Amino acid sequence: MLTRHLTRVGGIHVHWAELGRGRPTILLHGVCDSHRTWLKVSGALARSRRVLMPDLPGHGLSDRPDAPYTVEWHAEVIGAWIDALSVRSFDLVGHSFGGGVAQMLLLTRAKRVRRLALVASGGLGREVSFGLRLWSAFEAAERLAQPLVATSTRLAIASLLPDTGAEDVAYSTWLNSMPGTGLSLSRTVRSAIDWRGQKLQFIDHQEALAGKLPPIALFWGERDQIIPVEHGVEIAAFFEDAPLTRFPACGHWPQQEQPEAFAAALASFLDAPGAGRTRRRGGARPPTAWRRRLGVFKAWFRRNFERLARRPRRP
Repeated sequence: MLTRHLTRVGGIHVHWAELGRGRPTILLHGVCDSHRTWLKVSGALARSRRVLMPDLPGHGLSDRPDAPYTVEWHAEVIGAWIDALSVRSFDLVGHSFGGGVAQMLLLTRAKRVRRLALVASGGLGREVSFGLRLWSAFEAAERLAQPLVATSTRLAIASLLPDTGAEDVAYSTWLNSMPGTGLSLSRTVRSAIDWRGQKLQFIDHQEALAGKLPPIALFWGERDQIIPVEHGVEIAAFFEDAPLTRFPACGHWPQQEQPEAFAAALASFLDAPGAGRTRRRGGARPPTAWRRRLGVFKAWFRRNFERLARRPRRP
C-alpha cells in the first residue's frame, strides 16, 4: 500500500511516498512535476523493491522556501533526506531535471549509488525546448509567474500529455497553484537553463567521477519535444556500458506514456546480474556544440519528413 510522509531536513519539509519492500530505489521527478509522475510504474517496481518517491523542494507537497533552487541545492536537500531515512545503498532514477539532480548526487554519494537510470535527463547536452529557454530569459518571471502557473500547467499537459485524465490534470494544477510555486519553478529553470540552452553538463565532471561511476542506463522517448533523444545517443557513444533504451512514438515522459514497457526495461537494468561500471570509452571525445546541433537538426528533419509521409494524400 502506498504511504505518504513528511520529513524535515535543513528546515524544509520534504514530502515523499513509499511503496513496497526490498532494495531501496529512489525516483526523482522533473520540473513542474511531482512524485505522481511515477505512479503508473511504481506498483510494478515495488514487487521486489522499496520504492521511494520524493517531491523535490518547490514541487508537489514539499515546502517552497525562499532558496536558490540550483541543481546543487536540490541535490544537497535530497541527499540530506536520504541520510535522514538512513538509506545506505540505493538505486537512483532521475527524470528530466531530476536526472540532473541524480547526476549531482554522484559527486557526494557515488559510493552509495548502486545503479543510476537517467530518463530523458537534463545535463547531457545543450539543447532544450524553446519554451524553457524563453522562461529562463526573464528575471521578472519570479514575480509574475505565480498567477500564470495554473493555466500554463493545464496547457502544457494538454499539449504534451493529452491522454492525462481530468482528475490528474486538476490535481497537478492545484499543486502548481500553491503559493511560492512561481518563484521556485522560475529559479529552478534559471539555475539550469539560459537563452542558449542547458548550462550544466554531466561530462564536465568526468574527471572528478573517474572510476566512481556506477552502472548507468539511459531511457528516452524518440519523440521527446523537451530534450532530444540525440543527447542519449551521444552519451551512450561516449561511455562504455551505458546502454540507451528508446521508446518509439513516445515523448518526454516514458513512465507515463508507455508505463509497461518502461517499467520492464528499467527493472531489467536494475536487476541485471553483474552489470559493469560505466566508464569513458577509450578515445572518445565529448561531442562538440556543432555536432550536437547537427544531430538535433537531422533528427528534427527526419521526424517531420516521416510526419509528412504519413499524411494521407489528396485524390
